[in-house]
Amino acid sequence: MLKGEGGPVGQRLAIALAFGSSAAVMVLELVSLRLVAPYIGLTLETNTAVIGVALAAIATGAALGGKFADVMPPERSLGPLMLFSGALVMVILPVVRWSGEAFRGGANELIFLVLAITLFAPAALLAAVTPMVTKLRLASLAKTGTVVGRLSAYATVGGIVGTVLTGFVFVATVPISTIILTLGAVLVVVGAALTFLLRGVQAAVKPVALAVIGATLTLVAPRPCEVETAYHCARVVADPNRDGGRTLYLDQARHSYVDLNDPTHLEFEYIKSFAAAINGNWPKGQRLDALHVGGGGLTMPRYLTATRPGTKNQVYEIDPAVVDIDKRELGVKTGPDLAVTVQDGRLGVRSEATDSSDLVIMDAFSGLSVPWHLTTRELVSDVRRVLRPDGLYLINVIDHGQAAFAKAEIRTVQAVFPYVAVIARKDELSGRTGGNFVVLASDQPIKVPEISALLEPKMALQDQLAGFVGDAPILTDDYAPVDQLLTPYSD
Repeated sequence: MLKGEGGPVGQRLAIALAFGSSAAVMVLELVSLRLVAPYIGLTLETNTAVIGVALAAIATGAALGGKFADVMPPERSLGPLMLFSGALVMVILPVVRWSGEAFRGGANELIFLVLAITLFAPAALLAAVTPMVTKLRLASLAKTGTVVGRLSAYATVGGIVGTVLTGFVFVATVPISTIILTLGAVLVVVGAALTFLLRGVQAAVKPVALAVIGATLTLVAPRPCEVETAYHCARVVADPNRDGGRTLYLDQARHSYVDLNDPTHLEFEYIKSFAAAINGNWPKGQRLDALHVGGGGLTMPRYLTATRPGTKNQVYEIDPAVVDIDKRELGVKTGPDLAVTVQDGRLGVRSEATDSSDLVIMDAFSGLSVPWHLTTRELVSDVRRVLRPDGLYLINVIDHGQAAFAKAEIRTVQAVFPYVAVIARKDELSGRTGGNFVVLASDQPIKVPEISALLEPKMALQDQLAGFVGDAPILTDDYAPVDQLLTPYSD
């Protein structure tokens, strides 16, 4: 039994256990968001659900930990508690990845249920540590308030430290799998040490064996990506039907397609619509000053450079790892015609001079949704400031079902620009289906005939949008429920 002033566990050890277990819960919560993103996306609902599961686990663990601390001597259960929590952490990654690969493209609820179960169990065990340690530190009722308050405070500080380190350091520097395995290993080592000191070697054997199994399964579990970035799970896939064709996947979505041998080749429909809007608005070969919010595979900057020599492209891409992939695997070279700045797109737009761009292209996504702060009237107003009087603003919006988000974004743009049009498939504009909507906005009349003549046969340009938009809300910095309006694609 460990001895210490005020109880069988010393004050420093008690503080370290409360601090560390709470930090571990927050690390686990944050990496779980990235772990599930490649399979079900990363939206406000996903974030909320994962946070809800973690909070439920914390509440359950705290309640049960306090109850069992009164029934069973904590010094007997504390070590195995840490051991089992570490072992279960090591099982999370292979279980979620195998489930995600088995149900990729569907059964999102089932995949999330698997994550919820695997997250809940170790988080609840870790949350039980603080009340058990508190019981061990209570030597007399006279110091109850001091002991409970001190350990609760250190547990909260541990949660803060775990959150900050994960968000600012861990996720940005090492893969998710490394974070999970390291966390599990640390918990197993700490739990084994406590179990050995308090109960002997025999009690530590089974949890350690489970941890070893979990670590082994992690090594053979499917990997959904080549690169785990701070924002995405990224991979580049070669096109077997086109020499030089490459597709950049970010999480579960095909984000960009480029041809390494032919930058004028455009694969995706919405990219072809971008090109039609640009080529219908300006004479062939005329150079432009273009601002791109969202980099991806840099398909449009390549295209503009190839078809309009002298064009200056300024790209704002928030994920430095995506830029590295572009340079390493997609042959991107920055220079006078292509400047790539790693920065949030909204801050990038804000930094641009008034009347400095002919063209602004908004093609930034978090999962399948445009980040909400890039959808609002305030952002659109800033884009209008940056555009020259004859400039053109192009936005790629993905929505399905009733397309409530697409309609809200169109109405938001209409609140700022006098001329707005939409390019989409004819059935999408009729409200029968969904997909990519390319929104065009300008201070000058949209050149409908010229642009329409360049569209793919299945596409249509519509500038009479009152019937389509209806009474959709205007999105603002104060009110932009993008994730709630958006209808994601499902088979």
